[in-house]
Amino acid sequence: MPCLVMKFGGTSVADLDRIQRAAERIKHEIAQGYQIIVIVSAMSGKTNELVKWVKETSALYDDLEYDAVVSSGENVTAGLMALTLHKMKVSARSWQGWQVPVRTTDTHTNARIEEIPRENLDRAFSEGMQVAVISGFQGISSKARITTLGRGGSDTTAVAFAAAFKAERCDIFTDVDGVYTTDPRIAGSARKLNKIAFEEMLELASLGAKVLQTRSVELAMRYNVRLRVLSSFEETSDRGGTLVCAEEEIMESNVVAGVAYSRDEAKMTLISVADRPGIAAAIFGPLSKSGVNVDMIVQNISEDGRTDMTFSCPTDQVLRAEKSLQTAKDSGAINYHNLVADETVAKVSVVGIGMRSHAGVAATMFEALHGEGINIKVITTSEIKISVLIDRKYLELAVQTLHDAFELEKAG
Repeated sequence: MPCLVMKFGGTSVADLDRIQRAAERIKHEIAQGYQIIVIVSAMSGKTNELVKWVKETSALYDDLEYDAVVSSGENVTAGLMALTLHKMKVSARSWQGWQVPVRTTDTHTNARIEEIPRENLDRAFSEGMQVAVISGFQGISSKARITTLGRGGSDTTAVAFAAAFKAERCDIFTDVDGVYTTDPRIAGSARKLNKIAFEEMLELASLGAKVLQTRSVELAMRYNVRLRVLSSFEETSDRGGTLVCAEEEIMESNVVAGVAYSRDEAKMTLISVADRPGIAAAIFGPLSKSGVNVDMIVQNISEDGRTDMTFSCPTDQVLRAEKSLQTAKDSGAINYHNLVADETVAKVSVVGIGMRSHAGVAATMFEALHGEGINIKVITTSEIKISVLIDRKYLELAVQTLHDAFELEKAG
């Protein structure tokens, strides 16, 4: 039988009524001839509650016990889903990560999946099980301890199972009905995409789009797992949502697929740094070790052996970056006159595989922003992406302007 993986996020299993609705979707797919693997998240709000309890119990908590507590939310959902399916005369069984087993690295709170052996589930399917309901977000380490995969890790769990079982497709049920050209709350003309390439989705996810976890898209692209993003609040549709697939499956598309944004960005500038070989490593090495996620980097032209170095990072990592750079300065590893942090910026990006073969995307983007009086502070590009830092107060205007400039409301 062909295998189908179905993942239900927290809002899709928020209460017993929604679990019932999800179970009806599962039964519909069984009728289509599929063997089903269901991945479930914790019920909406439950993980935040568990994290809060851990932190209230111990400010300096043990990561191993954090994982033991926080992973329990998915176990509750899996059991309730299996019970609901039983009531509907469907042969289902819940499975926690260690029972499969989902083998992971030993990095607690942010583990990575290393292997999903098929033997236990294959045996259960051969004995008549129709649906395996898997607790998402969790696995087991080489030391036989429960691990978690980081927030949004149930998406990664789903893709990993789809890859391991060579599933025909992996359906991700969430509170939106697909992937849009941009945030519909900002641009009313935003259009739902029928298909989007893995690379485009990966860029959009990493640049601020919240529909799919970045790691899950990376995994899907590596193993060519076809993803479908669907709303759990709409009637069952065999052709709804957005399909995330290989570029070869998309015949024609717009040059730009979408506009993404990140509101919580900061621009940091080291003023008057010695311009010498190895200076970049001396700056960004300590930042990396401190866990600062550096994005855009710009180095000014050198003058009298000194230069300015600008980079962007999330606003919640500014203090960590300042401490790291001050420590490096105190040790003599780097020398700079001043460090200036601007926490009033935002990042706006246009993404599209069509940019590889079309000139003029950057010019269109810059002219559109100039037309609205929006000043660009930093620019970075890749083969299928252009990102700019601008004043945060212009974020919504910039998104709307770029969406209009590239006519994204029109199908490709």
